[in-house]
Amino acid sequence: MIAELISVGTELLLGNILNSNAKYLSEQCSELGLSVYFQTVVGDNPNRLEEVLKQGIQRSDVIILTGGLGPTQDDITKEIVAKVVNKKLIKDHDTEKKLNLFFEKRKVKMSHNNLKQAYVPEGSMVLDNHNGTAPGLIVKDETGKKSIILLPGPPKELIPLFEEQVKPYIKEKSHYTIVSEVIKIVGLGESLVEEKVLALIEKQTNPTIAPYAKDGEVHLRITSRTKTLKEGKALIEPTKKEIYNLLGQHIYSSDGRTLEEVVVDLLIEKNYSLSVAESCSGGLLSGRLINCSGISSVYKEGIITYSNESKIKLGVKKETIDAYGSVSEETAKEMAQAIATRAQSDVALSITGIAGPNGGTKEKPVGLVYIACHIHGKTIVEKINALGSRDKIRNFSVISAINLLRKELLKKG
Repeated sequence: MIAELISVGTELLLGNILNSNAKYLSEQCSELGLSVYFQTVVGDNPNRLEEVLKQGIQRSDVIILTGGLGPTQDDITKEIVAKVVNKKLIKDHDTEKKLNLFFEKRKVKMSHNNLKQAYVPEGSMVLDNHNGTAPGLIVKDETGKKSIILLPGPPKELIPLFEEQVKPYIKEKSHYTIVSEVIKIVGLGESLVEEKVLALIEKQTNPTIAPYAKDGEVHLRITSRTKTLKEGKALIEPTKKEIYNLLGQHIYSSDGRTLEEVVVDLLIEKNYSLSVAESCSGGLLSGRLINCSGISSVYKEGIITYSNESKIKLGVKKETIDAYGSVSEETAKEMAQAIATRAQSDVALSITGIAGPNGGTKEKPVGLVYIACHIHGKTIVEKINALGSRDKIRNFSVISAINLLRKELLKKG
């Protein structure tokens, strides 16, 4: 079945509100076996909403509208749906009672316009909203073959309503389920990943493979369409194994974990303690690691040594900085060794570089970064040349440092 999402609200068009509902509903529809071919955002304009809805009914089997169900004049979704399917709006007495009870419990007088929420297109299935006042609705078109699902806009209302009442409804209608797994890759660019798996992509039917470029990473989504979840997972497995054979240790996760979560789990598994010294990344590396659950059992210390003086205070030799500069392989190496000694940690990471937009030279351009990993007495240094804005250079440096640690931890067996 083909599904279509229509998000209603001028605030979405203006960018005042992030449209997180569309992301959530797209994922849910895929899991339920619906193919989402179209997504539309339309403002609180009756003519444009009517036009979009009519178009949706022509080309899709399930149309899900979000927003525009409240009590104010610009909440027009229900009224336009009723007009398009040629049905009268009638009062739903159960909804009216719930509205009265809602305001009575809060000891607040209900304004008259709230009763607008109690009117529904004739023949609708009313979906109870336990987290707000506007009920959801399922309305059939004039042929009785198309389902138009109306959901409140606030995610705290939409999500539980969808989970509890819309999901069971769709499951009854859909004969397929869509199963997806995401393989996460680091250390290779999108074009190189695509080149390595191109033969698989060209022969794909079911499952399909789609590459996505992320911040410093590439993700491959494998998607199968089958009648059951078990069949879908079984269908994905051979393709997944082929991708692992092609990309090897560039793959860091296929179970949803982030790069830093994988690294923290490895540290915990090996019972290795960690310390961090950062210059151009300014605490981003520590911050990303500390976001992970369980990090407190392995993380010992983090320090920002932005100036030359702070690097020397940490333990980097003044002679090293004078001879090679603060952005150098030698300085990165001594930073990692110094923080490991200071914190008495098994493992240490360091980053030093030029994040820009100023400060670069012909010999040391903006984007030049050195990262070092000190692990059980051995220090490995990598030089990277990052591109883009200051934020991109800093983020790429952090990803590269975490990945360097991952590679070294994997070598330890």
